[in-house]
Amino acid sequence: MIPAVLLSYAGFTALCLAMDKHHGELLRRKPDALQRRALTGAGWLLLGLALAAAVNDAGWAMGLVNWTAGMMASAVLLVWLIPYQPRLALGIAAASLLVSPLAALGLT
Repeated sequence: MIPAVLLSYAGFTALCLAMDKHHGELLRRKPDALQRRALTGAGWLLLGLALAAAVNDAGWAMGLVNWTAGMMASAVLLVWLIPYQPRLALGIAAASLLVSPLAALGLT
């Protein structure tokens, strides 16, 4: 379940950065159209990979439940961090992208 949560957090962060308001708050500039499309695509891809990781880990029945729970937990964490610690939110997203392959292989 850990890889699914890490990928979900990174996916929600990418979707968050695809919005002008949050991109400006977190990176202090507005994204252009190409960046917005790339971040949106990356966010949905990461959420899909989180689903694949959850299903691979626990099967379809419990995998969907774990994926939903992981998405809720990662979204709540991101919503709490953006107003108060925006740089920490970005740091956790970067770390989750680096650690999720290791967690999927069971190396963490």
